[in-house]
Amino acid sequence: MTPHAKIRFSAAVCAGTIAALIPTAGEASSPGASVGPSGGASPSVSPQSGGSASTQPGDVIVTASGDGITIAARASAVLRNGLRFSGTAPQRDAGDVLEIERSGPRTRWAWEPTVQATVAPDGSFGAVWQTNHIGRFSIRAVLVPAGGAAASSSAGGPTMMVTVYRPSIATLYGPGFWGRKTACGVQLRRSTIGVANRTLPCGTPVAVYYQGRTMVVPVIDRGPYAYGADWDLTMATARSLALTTTATIGAVSLPRSS
Repeated sequence: MTPHAKIRFSAAVCAGTIAALIPTAGEASSPGASVGPSGGASPSVSPQSGGSASTQPGDVIVTASGDGITIAARASAVLRNGLRFSGTAPQRDAGDVLEIERSGPRTRWAWEPTVQATVAPDGSFGAVWQTNHIGRFSIRAVLVPAGGAAASSSAGGPTMMVTVYRPSIATLYGPGFWGRKTACGVQLRRSTIGVANRTLPCGTPVAVYYQGRTMVVPVIDRGPYAYGADWDLTMATARSLALTTTATIGAVSLPRSS
């Protein structure tokens, strides 16, 4: 479909959306295992079928335990915002340093130092990462050996996953074009799940976050070309996220699963 033909709803960006993108720690829910975009491989999504996806809660706390260490953090974070890690280590390690490391496509799957924390006398620790990269990351906490040497890249430790999103403007499209083919060859229907993007290859999985909901959808079209937007969401995608107008969302492309 032509870039200028898509129908969009409300050019005004919702006020305060970025501030509301990630709620305060007190609003987190369902502590425990990771859900949605924070765990597992990226789903394989087909631009030919338009894909299918359901929303998952994005504001959960994920935890991991091992080697006497427990670490917890939010499953979802926003670029250039603080992501807080907390947890416990054996009290015998009081005064020792924990290195919190991340691994993912952005680090070429190597473990990279992210932030350090000191174990308190009661065994607790806490640290804040001012998120400077987007992506889905494995996170682990490793004790730095006595003497201050850096933690070994092969060292073990509890591992969990978090997703860091980039705040982006998203518009909506669809009405008036049901039944037509998108630039990726998808027949656009009212139920089609997907997003349009100007540069990402067709079928690229994209994790989308909006007001506590998250889902992974495929790139199925080219655009948007107006309002400074980065993404065009199909109406079915917008409905799943309870998004009704142009708004700021969190979004990040993910590697395809093998």
